[in-house]
Amino acid sequence: MKTTHCLAIAATLTCLSASALAETIRIAHIDPFSGPAAGIVENANRTLRMVVDISNREKWAAGNTLEIVNFDGKGSPQESLAQLKNVADQGFRYIVQAHSSAVGLGLIDAVNRHNERNPGKEIVYLNVTNGAPEMTNEKCSFWHFRFDGNQDMKTEALTTFIAKQPGVKKVYLINQNYATGQQTSVGVRAGLKAKRPGIEIVGDDLHPMLAVKDFSPYVAKIRASGADAVVTANWSADLTLLLKAAKESGLKTAFYTYNAATTGVPTALAGAKVDDVKLVTYWNPNDDLAAAKTVMEPFRAKYDDDFVVMPYYSTIRLLTQAATNAKSFEPMAVARAMEGLKVKSLNGEVEMRKTDHQIQQPQVVASWTKADGKEVRYDLEKTGYGWKTLEKYEPFVSALPTSCQMKRPAF
Repeated sequence: MKTTHCLAIAATLTCLSASALAETIRIAHIDPFSGPAAGIVENANRTLRMVVDISNREKWAAGNTLEIVNFDGKGSPQESLAQLKNVADQGFRYIVQAHSSAVGLGLIDAVNRHNERNPGKEIVYLNVTNGAPEMTNEKCSFWHFRFDGNQDMKTEALTTFIAKQPGVKKVYLINQNYATGQQTSVGVRAGLKAKRPGIEIVGDDLHPMLAVKDFSPYVAKIRASGADAVVTANWSADLTLLLKAAKESGLKTAFYTYNAATTGVPTALAGAKVDDVKLVTYWNPNDDLAAAKTVMEPFRAKYDDDFVVMPYYSTIRLLTQAATNAKSFEPMAVARAMEGLKVKSLNGEVEMRKTDHQIQQPQVVASWTKADGKEVRYDLEKTGYGWKTLEKYEPFVSALPTSCQMKRPAF
């Protein structure tokens, strides 16, 4: 009887101990919740919260609960760094940010400085979709992890596809005049030259970001150049207005894009009856209906919106698996456990490369196509149109070398 009583007490203490260890892990989401990008960020934040809900329900974090708290960086590096200080003062140990590489580069430096000055209070920066290649090359950091392919990786997949299209002989480049647009111009030129030198670059425009109201002069230049393909990393209004102007002018040139699945663009494409638009991306929900169903339909039911920013899923899967493996949510332990970690995400197996903290994942090139309930089951923004995969590339195709010389903290 005494032994049984002791065992009962031990079991109770074990349960209490496990319960006491369970924590609420707060993650700060720093992004422009106001301003021109607010609509895109709202969709992204909903996506993050949906994945966190799934994580909490399915106990990905080994009994711990994740919580998202929003901080408006207003799209400004200065405002975002001020929010980072606010986040640190409130004791957050993890930040998520996704919209603007300029902001992201500032955050890497600021997080590095904070962690050097505050041992035991380190912060991990989870970079969901910023594309600047230097973030996992010369600016790489032990405390920074990227969960989307960088712009060069996407360009590697896209130029591999374009080079195999016999009808493409002349390419026109048009991009926003900031880091990602500039990098796209350089990368596409180099990629096509290496893979099919016969392709001619017949135009290369860099225009002010989110400032052009009428793209018809640019479309006139594209027409005059004789281009049979246009490559653009434009996003938001700069992409929708460009495609609308092309359609209104009767231009038949194919457009190869990086951001045509983001919020608002599908509606604009359908409204303008734009066709012959291609997209390089990380995931097409129409390729794996079983996986897509777990997020697409619940997201629509809850938000009347589309689940499109898949890297948030990979972010939370890798974070929680690393914490589970490390048996800790301490940033140092989690960062070490995430290095080299492989998990199953919605787009297949992904790996967080140890050398530079750059995710390795498949890339897809897809075409804007009328939904048919078979090859294109999921449309976007209730337009009746979605993406049909033309080619899927395994991670090794876009796995580029890195110049990262990472400094790791001592154990």
